[in-house]
Amino acid sequence: MKLFSVITLFPESLASYLDASIVARAREKKLIKVNAIQLRDYTKDKHHRTDEPPFGGGPGMVLKAEPIWRAVEAAKKKAKGKKARTVLFSTRGKVFDNAAAQRLAKYDHLVLICGRYEGVDERVADYLADEELSLGNFVLSGGELPALAVIDAVSRQIPGVLGKTESLEEVKGSYPVYTKPVSFKGKTKKGKEKEMKVPEVLLSGNHAKIEEWRATRGA
Repeated sequence: MKLFSVITLFPESLASYLDASIVARAREKKLIKVNAIQLRDYTKDKHHRTDEPPFGGGPGMVLKAEPIWRAVEAAKKKAKGKKARTVLFSTRGKVFDNAAAQRLAKYDHLVLICGRYEGVDERVADYLADEELSLGNFVLSGGELPALAVIDAVSRQIPGVLGKTESLEEVKGSYPVYTKPVSFKGKTKKGKEKEMKVPEVLLSGNHAKIEEWRATRGA
């Protein structure tokens, strides 16, 4: 079973996605387990503060290093020696792609640190996280959406999660797909009425021609 430990201030934000579709079925089949860890539980002051103003001045608040450290150490201890990789989500991180999903799938335990506010104390990136990842050249309010993206993409690499291994994009390739009905009328994005049909080759039953068509239309 692959374990994901998600360190976050908003564990409730993960629930609806984790309880749906393929990820939910993977959890039910005990192929993956996701532990949402409330960062505030690893603070030691009576107010459970997880953030402070940055040294040197500047806008916003910064997540403190100490509670993150304690949360990561506790998550790894609870995992009882599983081969782990710790990921920090940040705008400066390497863009997450399918190659990264395949690489991360080789680990038994992924610890995912969700940033918030103006960022995370740099000592987390320097001395605790094994790598930094980003979803792209844009800014999100926190690391929860990237964490869900990683959980989904990595889970798809685990045998048994998908109904068929051939469903993986890297196995079947990416090409246009169609289903019933063969033809229907509707307005196009330009507002014109049009009869939209499935390409004849896909209805031919000639698998060689279909594969050839997919190869020319695919990515």
